Amino acid sequence: MADGDDRQATFGSDGSLETDTTPDATGENDFGEPKEPNETDGGYNRYAVSSLLQKAVRRSDEEVAAWAAWELARSGYAWNLWDRLNLYVVEDLRAGSDVALTIERYEELATERWEPAEWKGRICAIHASLAAARAQSTREGPNADEYFRAVAERRAEARDRGEEPAHDFPVGDLEPGGEFDAIFDGHTGEGSRLGRGTRFFKTRGARVGPEGEDEHSARWQRLAMLLDEEHDYSAAELDRAVEPVDPDDPWTEPETIGKDDGGDDGNHGDTGDGSDANTVDGGDPAEPEDATDVDTADGDNTDDDTADGDTDDGETRNDDSDGGPLSEFTS
Repeated sequence: MADGDDRQATFGSDGSLETDTTPDATGENDFGEPKEPNETDGGYNRYAVSSLLQKAVRRSDEEVAAWAAWELARSGYAWNLWDRLNLYVVEDLRAGSDVALTIERYEELATERWEPAEWKGRICAIHASLAAARAQSTREGPNADEYFRAVAERRAEARDRGEEPAHDFPVGDLEPGGEFDAIFDGHTGEGSRLGRGTRFFKTRGARVGPEGEDEHSARWQRLAMLLDEEHDYSAAELDRAVEPVDPDDPWTEPETIGKDDGGDDGNHGDTGDGSDANTVDGGDPAEPEDATDVDTADGDNTDDDTADGDTDDGETRNDDSDGGPLSEFTS
């Protein structure tokens, strides 16, 4: 059934509804009488049947939903039926429900493979309506939309009065240093200006939850970080990267990672907050310390690594030798 003006409802000069009836919806009703505009084969108004279908889906009344879908399909209003069923998926059902794909497939079968008003098409209509009625009903989408719009209006009115809004969006001002500081990584202008690079993203911005990464994903993340030639991550940072967020407090992040116990945080080249230590104000190189000013334990100046592969601060460099940091994840 083609889309077009035959789907559009208009109003006459007296305010009455005028709708062009599709050819499939003409003919006689069950009583042998010529059908009026927008009349179903059973003698009902299609707008009433369509509303009934939606309310039946919303209230999980399977039999009524099945009948309403059948009535619309057999009466030549299949286009109305499928249009409404697809709307119900986002208006009346829980987000993420697989029934959305199910209804889409039933519509494809009813309208592209078979005739929507014939037996197979009617069966598809019944199945789709039953699937919708059996899914978990909720008005979460429309309720959220209505609430956010109301808050937007109040927020704007408060600003015009120079007042703090009594109701605000759940994110507040959304600025660095606030509750949602973790979002300001290198993918944002603010994060880039703060010099927040890969380290910040790995240990803060990329964390998931509350279930956390599964075994394989966590292993891959750790290995990728260990094999990163540009960053040396500490054990605390490796743990933090795959630690699930707190379901009761999903946004709070520590200012530093791995320093609270007095140990080395492993930030070779990066600062404790995840920003690059060799940049200032997000991009200008900082002046490096003169290597000759760094004294070694025996009084000699040197920038060489120790012979056993350890750094001068006692932390083992990332390598894949026997017993090294990678062995835990590659065995």
